[in-house]
Amino acid sequence: MNGTAHAAVGGAVGYITASTFTSSPSATVFLVGLGMVAALVPDLDIDGKLRERITLSHKALRSTAQLIGLFMIIYSFYDGTGREQLLGMGIGLAMLVISSKLKQSHMLSLTGIGVLAGGFSLQESWLILFGGYILIASFVSHRGYTHSIIGVIFFGIIASSLEASLGVQGVYYTCLAAYISHLVTDSKMLPFNKRGIKLFLPVSSKEV
Repeated sequence: MNGTAHAAVGGAVGYITASTFTSSPSATVFLVGLGMVAALVPDLDIDGKLRERITLSHKALRSTAQLIGLFMIIYSFYDGTGREQLLGMGIGLAMLVISSKLKQSHMLSLTGIGVLAGGFSLQESWLILFGGYILIASFVSHRGYTHSIIGVIFFGIIASSLEASLGVQGVYYTCLAAYISHLVTDSKMLPFNKRGIKLFLPVSSKEV
């Protein structure tokens, strides 16, 4: 399934979650957008050598990194203070500039490092964890560990930390369900998928 379809499913997940929690209009919009982003996260597992095999296009992946940089700028502006605010915004701006010029494999690794640095500067555990996720994912093959139960657990921890930081009800369920939706729509459960996912890595490399 392509990136647009994954994002659409993730957006639907966010809307359903918002409806379940009777969220305000602004929170609903936020959860829909968050679901779209979370549904794309498993495809951050691509390096340069495997770019021909990715679900997302190179431009889409680069745009994702730029969105992360933009989110860091906005988040730092509203949530940071003093030096931490300036550092977070500076890192976000650097990510926007660098990601527009570098090759895909380099961009992913540097994005992970940038998010890690931003997490430490803002003292946000979810940003630190997400930076670690991106950095590790940039070295693994497509539909590998990020499409496995290990990936789900890791991202679930990130989502839990993000909800605790933002204090917005439904963030955890939106992120986790949208992430899982990506795995389901990439699996052999759907008849149009010739390839599946290695859900049980490292115990089994069999595709499901």
